[in-house]
Amino acid sequence: MDRVKVGIVGCGNISRIYFTNLKNYPEVELVAAADIDLERAKQRAEEFGLPKAYTVEELMADPEIEIVVNLTIPKAHASVCLQALEAGKHVYVEKPLAVTREEGRQVLELAKEKGLRVAGAPETFLGGGIQTCRKLIDDGAIGQPVSITGFMLGGGHESWHPDPEFYYEVGGGPMFDMGPYYLTAFITLLGPIRRVTGSAVISYPERTITSEKKRGKVIKVETPTLISGVIDFESGAVGTLITSFDAKGGTSLPNIEVHGSAGSMLVPDPNRFGGTIKLRRAGSTEWEEIPMTHGFTDNNRGIGVADMARAIREGGKHRANGAMAYHVLEAMHGFHDASRDGKHYVMQSTCERPEPMPALEAQSNG
Repeated sequence: MDRVKVGIVGCGNISRIYFTNLKNYPEVELVAAADIDLERAKQRAEEFGLPKAYTVEELMADPEIEIVVNLTIPKAHASVCLQALEAGKHVYVEKPLAVTREEGRQVLELAKEKGLRVAGAPETFLGGGIQTCRKLIDDGAIGQPVSITGFMLGGGHESWHPDPEFYYEVGGGPMFDMGPYYLTAFITLLGPIRRVTGSAVISYPERTITSEKKRGKVIKVETPTLISGVIDFESGAVGTLITSFDAKGGTSLPNIEVHGSAGSMLVPDPNRFGGTIKLRRAGSTEWEEIPMTHGFTDNNRGIGVADMARAIREGGKHRANGAMAYHVLEAMHGFHDASRDGKHYVMQSTCERPEPMPALEAQSNG
C-alpha cells in the first residue's frame, strides 16, 4: 500500500507519543511538524528526524501532505480542522472534536462538501481491552445487555498539573476532559445514544493550585466539576456516567461495568488500550479473568490515523470517525443542558457502532 503522508499541527506534550508511534505504522509516512511557535516545530522535527518543520500555514500549503493530525488546544480544534479541510486535506483531531456543537457541525459539513474524511480521538477503543469486551458482548457472553455504568472520579488537576486553569474554564471540566473516552467506549459496546439527562454542579467555586510553578494561585471555576448523567441508548439499554473533579479522597469504583441477561463484565480503563477484563456469569459468585482476543494493548496512539490512512487507500470506513466524535460531543453538552433545563435532552445526531478490529488470529493470518 502506498503510504499516506502525514503532518502534525501542535507540538505540545501530547504530541511526543504521536510523533513516536506514527513513524512506526506502515500505513503512514510522517513528514512534517508544525506549530504556531516555529522553534517548537523545529525541535520536534529534529528530535524525530523529520524533513520538514513548518508554520501552520506552510503545512497546509504543502500539496504532498494528505492527513493533518490536529493536536492543538481544544479551543483551536475546529479552526485548524476547517483550515485543513479548506486546504483539501483529511484531518484527525484530538478530543473533543470541537468546543461547541455548532463548530462540530461546521467541520463535518465542510468535510462532506469537500469529499474529505474527519477522524477524532479518542482511539483507545481500538485497543485490545475495549475490542475484546465488544467481542464478548457480540458473542453473547453476557446475554442481552441492559445497562452500563462508568465512573471517572478524582480530586482535580490543580494538585499535579503545571497549568490546570483550562480544566475549570468553559469547555473544560471532567466531562469534556474524560467523557470522550467513556462515551466512545459506551457507543462501541452498545451503540448510539437516544437521549440523556443528568445533574451538573460546581461544588467548589474556587480552586487553589498546589502544584509547583503556580502554587497558591486561585482559579475561579466556570464549568461544572461534578456531572452525574443518565443515558438511554437506541438499543433500549440504560447507562450511567459520573465524572467528577470533586472526589477529594479518590474512589474504589470500577471504570466501567456492563450488565446483561446472562452475566456482568468489568471493562478496563477506556483511557488505556489494554487492561484486565473480568466476567461473572449469571448464577456464579466468582469473577473470571478473560484473555485478550485483540492486539494493540500498549500506548498505541496514532492507530486511528493509521486506520484512516488504510481506508483512504483501500476504501471503506475508518473507525474513529467524525460522526461518532460529534455524537459524543453532543451528548456531553446534553448532560449540561439537561441539568440546566430540568429535562431530558433528545439527541439530534446518531452514528453507527464502528466496525470491530480484526482479532489476533485474523491479524496473524492477514
